[in-house]
Amino acid sequence: MLFQIKSYLKFLWKSENEHGVHSPFVFLLLTKCWYDKKNKAEYTVLNEYRKTLLRNTNTIEVSDFGAGSKIFKSNIRKVSAIAATAGISQKRAELLFRVVQYYQPKTILEIGTSLGLATSAMALANPKAKITTLEGCANTMSECELLLQKFNFKNVNCITAEFESYFSSLDFQLLTFDFIYFDGNHSKKATLRYFHHLLSTVSNDTVWIFDDIHWSLEMEEAWEVIKQHPKVRVTIDSFQWGFVFFRKEQVKQHFILRT
Repeated sequence: MLFQIKSYLKFLWKSENEHGVHSPFVFLLLTKCWYDKKNKAEYTVLNEYRKTLLRNTNTIEVSDFGAGSKIFKSNIRKVSAIAATAGISQKRAELLFRVVQYYQPKTILEIGTSLGLATSAMALANPKAKITTLEGCANTMSECELLLQKFNFKNVNCITAEFESYFSSLDFQLLTFDFIYFDGNHSKKATLRYFHHLLSTVSNDTVWIFDDIHWSLEMEEAWEVIKQHPKVRVTIDSFQWGFVFFRKEQVKQHFILRT
């Protein structure tokens, strides 16, 4: 916690808003999307999805996975407690909704479903998108699937699998993802593995979001490696999330911006 507080103070010192941005591409993202304060009917749906989870007193066994698909920890938790601590906030869900609505990606990959709070935001933002979401814990995914069905989100393909096993089964040369939301294993090693695994799936307009880039020193180091990769053209550090863009026509730039 102390590390994150120090990181946040550094972020506040270095960060800017739209007035310090001289990239038209990033300026439009901020003014048309990030800072859009208009209320949207979809926010009510997202809030009701969240409330349904917070009212769910069912208990499930939650499993976390280590290397080689082996469970290294499991515990019994209430669904409501998971939703209160493990999912993204309402504010973040609304921002994710706006970002997906702004870019309208056709193919979306989410790494780390949990109970689907982020999933629902993306599914609602573009009902025509094909969303693949990965979760290692079968019990958590089962609760998520039930709720996605209840809210009639039909554009989500839920896959229960340990991430490394799933990636090793794919031919990445045949895949393209327009949008990827990384919210899985928050370690430097795993984050960079996912990054390199999925680089071949990007197109010029692909957007990636990495969650918790200031979670630890390791995650900050991973973020620095990602920023320096030759394929990466523009990054935005919003403290909670790191945005990555691959647009070849953009000058390589890194921004630290408040949402």
